[in-house]
Amino acid sequence: MILPPPLKPDRSLQVIRQELVRQPGLPLADLLPERQILQAVRDSGASVRERVFTPAVTLLTFVCQVLDADHSCRQAVARLNGWRAAVGLPSVSADNSAYCKARLRFPEEVLHQLVQGSGAAPPAQLAPSWLWKGRHVKVVDGTGLSMPDTAENQKAYPQPKSIPAGVGFPLMRAVAIFSLANGAVLDAAMGPFAGKQTGELSLFRKIDGVVEAGDVLVADRLYATFWEVARLRGRGVDVVMRMHAGRKAVRFRGRGHSKGNRRVWWRKPQRPRRMSEEEYESYPEWIRLRALRIDVRRRGCRVRQLVLVTTLVDAKASTMKDIADLYRRRWEVEADLRSLKTTMQMDILRGKTPEMVRKEVWAHLLAYNLLRTLMAKAARATDVPPERLSVAGARQTVSAFVPHLLAAATPEQHARLCAAMYEGIATHQVGDRPDRVEPRAVKRRPKNFPRLKEPRRVARSRLEKGG
Repeated sequence: MILPPPLKPDRSLQVIRQELVRQPGLPLADLLPERQILQAVRDSGASVRERVFTPAVTLLTFVCQVLDADHSCRQAVARLNGWRAAVGLPSVSADNSAYCKARLRFPEEVLHQLVQGSGAAPPAQLAPSWLWKGRHVKVVDGTGLSMPDTAENQKAYPQPKSIPAGVGFPLMRAVAIFSLANGAVLDAAMGPFAGKQTGELSLFRKIDGVVEAGDVLVADRLYATFWEVARLRGRGVDVVMRMHAGRKAVRFRGRGHSKGNRRVWWRKPQRPRRMSEEEYESYPEWIRLRALRIDVRRRGCRVRQLVLVTTLVDAKASTMKDIADLYRRRWEVEADLRSLKTTMQMDILRGKTPEMVRKEVWAHLLAYNLLRTLMAKAARATDVPPERLSVAGARQTVSAFVPHLLAAATPEQHARLCAAMYEGIATHQVGDRPDRVEPRAVKRRPKNFPRLKEPRRVARSRLEKGG
């Protein structure tokens, strides 16, 4: 983490930027230069004043906060004071109110832009072996997040109506597009868990611009609709998806078709209410697809047969095995979401307002992308596929090296520490276990307390009265 010295009224921001560039610090700051942060904040229209919690200090402290096992603001300020004391600077107030106000001032759109920029790795940073037949594969999936039960959060992200008021928690739906090459988040969209235009497909349409011509999109059966496939195919994007459960089953027998591999045609359905007549007319009347029947002959697998649909109709260029192996890798997005929600503790957010909840999500995604960038560098240096490296191991390694990186006195010492850190990240690898089977059950028994079925204030009042 690169932190500037105490700001003086007569010092210009240009001088501060030059000093920040010269100072060694945490590699995360090398990936997020202070100039880039300051320029993004200015482009958003936010004012920049000379203070201890500058935009760069606030953002880097925020990122380190979500990387730490202790997500509290108190721990973030304590870490900042520890660094300032180590380099001989006066400590800031141990009260975290100034830092919390700085996070509130930081523009949300800047966090979004930084997530997009950190996820879009240049082609030179991607090894050819990480691509699929020379093409960039992207995977989309959705998940749910919970947050503190405050009135503002309930209004923006209401809980299910089946749960009594004061008992449940606000719920957010998030949809993210990941790069299969390095596991980074390319973009994400958030919305309430229920209501119009809040489903996964609606959120996906807001961010599908990151899927470019020549890419291959892999998704589950929810996305296998005529409108999504036709819209993506019209932009030069190929798709590999599981057949939608509501579509008529494909019969894999007929003249001129090999068993388990058949050409199919989808006809344009009637115009949905959400779609204008002009948009409806822009879709083709038919789209040509290829249906594949994949037999799953492994013990422990609940699914015995999969039907995949793809726009990769050339059976010689993309064989049935190629498509099946590619769709099998769709499970990596589930592991990526698990890393975000479990390893990085994004499952239960801490923000008391909708704005801070969204900023917390963007901070998690930004920290995750920076970790993925470090993992990609370590993978290229050791010739290891990025998916074989552990996100938890990378987070633990970076957290362990933080105190030493902050105390580095010279750029040479800082470079040695970075080399050792990359070596440590490359050491923590996960096993290649595609056929691993685990029961979806919890061995450790929970505490024998009853469930809270009434608002906490009501239960507390009843206890105070001797109930």
